Amino acid sequence: MLIGREITVLGAGIAGLAAATALAARGAAVRVIEKAEAIREVGAGLQISPNGAVVMRALGLGDALSDAGPLATAVRLRDFRRGAEVFQMPISRPDRPYHLMHRADLIEILRRAATEAGVTIELGRDVTGVESGAGGMALHFASGAPETAPCLIGADGLHSPTRAALNSATRPFFTGQVAWRATIPLDDPAMPPEPHVFMGPGRHLVRYPLRHGALMNIVAVEERDGWAAEGWHHPDDPTHLTRAFRDFAPEVRALLDKTEEVYLWGLFRHPVAKHWHNGHAALIGDAAHPTLPFLAQGANMALEDAWVLADSLVAEPDLPTGFARYEARRRARAARIVDAASKNAENYHLRPGPYRFAAHSALRLATRFAPHILAGQFEWLYGHDVTQG
Repeated sequence: MLIGREITVLGAGIAGLAAATALAARGAAVRVIEKAEAIREVGAGLQISPNGAVVMRALGLGDALSDAGPLATAVRLRDFRRGAEVFQMPISRPDRPYHLMHRADLIEILRRAATEAGVTIELGRDVTGVESGAGGMALHFASGAPETAPCLIGADGLHSPTRAALNSATRPFFTGQVAWRATIPLDDPAMPPEPHVFMGPGRHLVRYPLRHGALMNIVAVEERDGWAAEGWHHPDDPTHLTRAFRDFAPEVRALLDKTEEVYLWGLFRHPVAKHWHNGHAALIGDAAHPTLPFLAQGANMALEDAWVLADSLVAEPDLPTGFARYEARRRARAARIVDAASKNAENYHLRPGPYRFAAHSALRLATRFAPHILAGQFEWLYGHDVTQG
């Protein structure tokens, strides 16, 4: 157990709150430092696949997850112009639940769990820099005196000060893709809880319902030569989205016509961090392994990291060996997921021609005769259970 060990977590996102809960459950005295003044309802939809759901259950949050995120029955790939189904694959089983939910709902579940576990959450504290010192990690704030954290968990996201303290600077590269995110009022409790992917030349659009049909989540990706700003919080004109997908199926256009607020971000590929830890700090979530959204694994990787980190610190006698154990269990899998996500968009963006015809024909045949074969290709991802050691 980690009885009495003082641990500071930077970031009250999914990774930070899940890690704080797992560490506190093992006896640590945990505080979370978050720069936002309040934990607000931000973000959009996300998918908790079976490998993430096992962590939620292990944290005692399985019922809360089921209440907030309905089970996704299947994923359907569809032609962009006519909407005809190309492929469908069941994605939930009794022993492998797959949930669709709003990011804010997951954050609230984890916030409550952390608070009930005794975690202290300090809001409105902007950490501008982190430095390694003899007694721990020095935290520099936008206002106020520096503090030293004997044990620091960097769950501080894409532009992590903790990552910068452990690694030399790296330059991400623009993937040539931008993405819009939006949620649209739906009020359709009968809407099947299924992700639908409309695949077009150089573009694709994903939609699925949230909050039991109260909202529709939209993620639309377009290949683009020009650079776009990184980060998903940049507002954009909804007409830019509707114009980019004007030749998609009527049901897509009708949905986009209802969009009143949309955010655009440029998709950049970042390398997995070279160094994940030192004697006093470790990286988790996006701070360690930023990923593109094409495999819907960002939240699930964060949950896996949180559990393995806490489990590893309990298993080892000191921080350095505990952190090393954590990285050894996580690095190869994280790198594989990041690489698979980067490649997945190519499958959705095929141009008209013989290759696209052959690929879509093969998917249609697989749906009819052997959907289990394609489902088996994801066994390494969804079938992995970090709570079993």
